[in-house]
Amino acid sequence: MSATGKRLVAAVLALGAGGLALSACSEGSSRKATEPPAVAAPLFAPPSSGTQGTKAAAPVFTRITVRAQGDTTELAREPDGTWRIVAPVKARAEAAAVEALLETLGSTASSPLVKDAPTDADLEKYGLKSPVFSVTAHAFLPDASGGGEDVPSRQHTVTLHGGVENMFDGSVYVRRDGDAKVYAAQGSVRWSLDKDTFALRSKELLGDLEANELTLIEVRAKERGYVLEHEAGTTKWRLTKPLPERADEARVTSLLKNLKEHRALSFPTDSPQTRKKWGLESPLIDARFTPRSGEPVRIRLAQVMEDGAPRVHALREQGSDAVLGEVPESALAALDVDVLELKDKHVLNFRREDVRRVVFHPGNGVAPITLVNTAGTDGGSESWQVESPRQGKAQHFRVVSLLRVLGTLKASSFGEARPKNWAKYGIGDASRGAVLLGAEGRELARLWLGGDVPDESGLSYARGSGPEVMEVSVEGLALPMRAEDLMEGTPAPAPTEARGP
Repeated sequence: MSATGKRLVAAVLALGAGGLALSACSEGSSRKATEPPAVAAPLFAPPSSGTQGTKAAAPVFTRITVRAQGDTTELAREPDGTWRIVAPVKARAEAAAVEALLETLGSTASSPLVKDAPTDADLEKYGLKSPVFSVTAHAFLPDASGGGEDVPSRQHTVTLHGGVENMFDGSVYVRRDGDAKVYAAQGSVRWSLDKDTFALRSKELLGDLEANELTLIEVRAKERGYVLEHEAGTTKWRLTKPLPERADEARVTSLLKNLKEHRALSFPTDSPQTRKKWGLESPLIDARFTPRSGEPVRIRLAQVMEDGAPRVHALREQGSDAVLGEVPESALAALDVDVLELKDKHVLNFRREDVRRVVFHPGNGVAPITLVNTAGTDGGSESWQVESPRQGKAQHFRVVSLLRVLGTLKASSFGEARPKNWAKYGIGDASRGAVLLGAEGRELARLWLGGDVPDESGLSYARGSGPEVMEVSVEGLALPMRAEDLMEGTPAPAPTEARGP
């Protein structure tokens, strides 16, 4: 059960400070200074246990009905402690709104009295003849084992009515069924309880999609589209359309997060005519999200102009459930993204544990520097040796640091794909770079560093595991220029010296 659910279960439905605590009102000023105000019993008062000093069990709320602003909204508590709207629509409840409502109702303090025996004229004046809002709370008092939900004697219901605001101090007049008295609750009570269906309904029309729970994302837009597949048993994603590429895991996660943040502005009544009116039969974006289990989620987004202003609507479908809502115009950009944004920006794609040999190329005709991991293939600790052009023990921390930098090196941007002439970027057989080899000499990854990017300080052209030209920052990439740079007993090279010409 969630922490919120536990708090709700532990709450005692009552008039109280911070919730239904009653504040002084203008009528109080007419009382004599020495006259103590009457005190009301808690709104939700569990039956006495009959044993002095025994604390009554906290009620467990199961259903709430809110009549406010022309709506009657029924909410029900799920077994896991979450709340759903069951009427007039079936939808998830807005967690923050329901929590505020129940925390208000769950206050334990008692309240001072405004009117002991109000007349009809009094009730009319207080706005309680026809209440501005009413909240009915159903709960049961659990037994020692936490049960009792189906025991009639343990079930209790209380209804609170709210009236108008007292202009003297901002309080609101309230009364409850079974109690003729009128009280004056803090103004915050009205903010918590006077809610229509839209206010109590979750606005996360597009969200509730988690990257680790999906296997496939397919997006079709007017000008472009893409398909992302989740590699089974990993956190990795791959672009399969328009071209097979590694995908940026963080970008996929942020795409879904951004989608969730575009909350519904309204929920129009769904019908074939409405869908046609809002352009959802030929949407700008048509996306499908396939989870590991359960029905796929389809989201369509369309835009029309109304009174010179753009309006964007979304239709979310999952199985037989369909929800139509208006969303901010910015929701279109959450899915309609350039495929380059989704590509993995790592320059090299390799697993460090697979690397058995590294060859650094200083460039300009300088002999390559070869290192070998002399540890066994049984998962033992790395032990690096310089093999050529000189032989000797390598500085372990420096080799590990270089592999870490190579593994985390990312492109600032992508350039030409599959260029016919790499030389125009300063990339060729004589370029500086590194080759990572695995068991039996299999090449795992190769880095070529080319010329400087014009007008971009600190950026160089590069070629890595992908087919395109990349622009990368070479700051901190201290590739060795000679074997001594990696051997024990020699000082670390300066960054400018390591980079070379």
